[in-house]
Amino acid sequence: MPTDRTQDRKVVNMTQFASSARFQPIKEVEAYWQAIRAGRLVPRRSDIDPRGIERALEFAFVAERIATGLGRLRIAGSHLTDLLGMEVRGMPLTAFFATNSRPVITDTLEQVFADPALAEITLTGERGIGKPALDGRMILLPLKSDLGDISRVLGCLVTSGSVGRAPRRFEITDTRVTPLLGDARLPDPVTQDPAPRVPSGLAEAPATFDPGPRPYLRVVRREDAE
Repeated sequence: MPTDRTQDRKVVNMTQFASSARFQPIKEVEAYWQAIRAGRLVPRRSDIDPRGIERALEFAFVAERIATGLGRLRIAGSHLTDLLGMEVRGMPLTAFFATNSRPVITDTLEQVFADPALAEITLTGERGIGKPALDGRMILLPLKSDLGDISRVLGCLVTSGSVGRAPRRFEITDTRVTPLLGDARLPDPVTQDPAPRVPSGLAEAPATFDPGPRPYLRVVRREDAE
């Protein structure tokens, strides 16, 4: 008699799987940031190579701190342009948020710069005519400028659902901020060690001072000198 093995089978929730796959660019950007961080407190803006996040470029952005809690987009992927229906470079990051959520993103962004910290934000799109359900996630990762101050952020904004009629703005439903202080394993070369870091496998042993052989000393008697 055939045995019913239905209960032995693992049931996979395809909705959760699809959602996880949709938000994969968030994980890729964070993994890349951690890699270029290389144990330092915060990586530099100049460390970023777009080829390192090629599959997530349309969702990625770089913002510059221009005031307390206010960031202006310097670089933005095409998905961000689609969400607002216009070119977004030069616009404040708050442009993507509903009025009641702007104080939240302002406070969160300031923590990212000041602590510094990593921030993960869960979003839901505002509804309306031509604006279907739209969920989103955003990650904010601090960067140092060429001057050494933490005034840049590498971000990624991914949505799940049809964009519909632009502009699409979001309400914040959850935020998770993780301070980075105490998380770094190595000194930050920008602030503590201005010398360039090299991979440990290529590092040379530090040179030691060798005064060389001591000079020959001869006692000179006074009558010989005269």
